[in-house]
Amino acid sequence: MHPIRIAGLVLFAIGLVLLYFGYSATETLGEQVSETLTGRFTDETMGYLIAGVACVVAGGAMALFGKR
Repeated sequence: MHPIRIAGLVLFAIGLVLLYFGYSATETLGEQVSETLTGRFTDETMGYLIAGVACVVAGGAMALFGKR
């Protein structure tokens, strides 16, 4: 397997972990109160979710379209 594909799979896995942490953070009591009062999640939680999505997309692209 080509190193670019391996890096893509690792990046994909990291993205899944970040998404899990971001989703878990949205379920906490403090986050629910913050979201109720302000209408949005905290910057830290949004950072986890955005970084997770970016890593999943980039890692998936690298794994699928890396050098064959």
